[in-house]
Amino acid sequence: MTLNERVLAMEADLLSCLQENLRIPSVEGTPAEGAPYGVEIKRSLDHVLTTAEKMGFRTQNVDGHVGWVEYGDGEEMVAVLGHLDVVPAGDGWTFNPWGGEIANGRIFGRGTMDDKGPSIASLFALAAIRDAGLPLNRRIRLIFGCNEETGAQDLKYYLAHGGEIPVMGFTPDAEYPVINGEKGIINVTYSHSYQQAGALKLLSIQGGTAANVTPAFARAKIGCSSELADRIAKLYTPMMKFSKQDYGVLVEAFGVSAHGSTPEQGENAIGRLMLALDTLPFEGEIQLIIHFLAEKLGMETNGKSAGIYLHDDVSGNLTLNWGTMNADEEKLSLVINYRFPVTKEYEDCAPALDALFAEAGFTKEKETFKNKLYMSADCDLVKILLKVYKEHTGIEGTPKCIGGGTYAKSLPNILAFGPIFPGDEVREHKPDEFLEIPKLMKNTQMIASAMYEMAK
Repeated sequence: MTLNERVLAMEADLLSCLQENLRIPSVEGTPAEGAPYGVEIKRSLDHVLTTAEKMGFRTQNVDGHVGWVEYGDGEEMVAVLGHLDVVPAGDGWTFNPWGGEIANGRIFGRGTMDDKGPSIASLFALAAIRDAGLPLNRRIRLIFGCNEETGAQDLKYYLAHGGEIPVMGFTPDAEYPVINGEKGIINVTYSHSYQQAGALKLLSIQGGTAANVTPAFARAKIGCSSELADRIAKLYTPMMKFSKQDYGVLVEAFGVSAHGSTPEQGENAIGRLMLALDTLPFEGEIQLIIHFLAEKLGMETNGKSAGIYLHDDVSGNLTLNWGTMNADEEKLSLVINYRFPVTKEYEDCAPALDALFAEAGFTKEKETFKNKLYMSADCDLVKILLKVYKEHTGIEGTPKCIGGGTYAKSLPNILAFGPIFPGDEVREHKPDEFLEIPKLMKNTQMIASAMYEMAK
């Protein structure tokens, strides 16, 4: 039997194992002994490791943070990185999100695509390699994470407690053909306190829902006289609304939502609001702040006016998303989500933006940072994964860089490879999440081939 045939022969056992795990609602919960991310995630991990032990593989539970399964010998190790935690089911399901039901050639349930299906497929792919007796020069390790959806603290724990780093590997937690670059991601919060004077008084600003979403709505409440409110309410600007209120004027801005990694596909309502407020007769400190934000951020998505524009031919422009803004009569705060090209560094942009805001009197309150990931299209891992992709699909794949971040960033020497094929609907985190059984098996074959190519 060929490796592909051995994989197909395991279909019934793979589906049964996956159904059992899908019935465990492994959403992050209250930490408990041996269960740092909750007892349901522990149950999911225990199920996989117990199954692997029964299959005859070496296993280890790293204090409930991750578990791993290993086969083969050799000084070097290659890896497949997956995760067993899932997002909450949410509403809108027609199938039981925790049922693992099979219908119309599909398996349904939270985690089928993200990421229990591909992760458990890797276990059966490993069994197919072993049963085929294929010679290996490197060990193959399957790493099952437990905290991808809510912070990736699992892999930080693994590395901090002596976890071995693979010489190469992949995570089947994104898309094909292979993602060889992921932009660096910075979320930064700035604030500014102020005193107000003059005919207009800023009462509040509210805009945005999250740092990584282009806001589709923002509003400002402005205190002023009835006469001034009448004048402002007569203003007309596209995608804006000015309405007189008992306190003065309500200014509303409308935009188009987009993901923070592609803000150019949306229209930022906060930026539009600030540009409108910059035309009103504010005075003193608040006028300077509004003008600064309108001039330096506005509705731009590439950071040019803020002095942090970057570009490379591999991943394109730096992208800047003004995600949220909130203000009252004395203080405002805003969160910016920006992503720099894969051949650039944190030092190429972050210090300049910090200096710009500091000079304008802002305080940097908080920052989170995920570094870029990039491997050349000529490196061995990319060549291996593209070879496997072509062998199984007949398509000459091209590696791509993205603005989003995948689980690959959590461990060195890892790239994202599958499970979503080009043109497929992105179904993770949605109601009735499913994976077509033929594509589950195709993924299992490709995982097996890729593991063998890395380890031979």
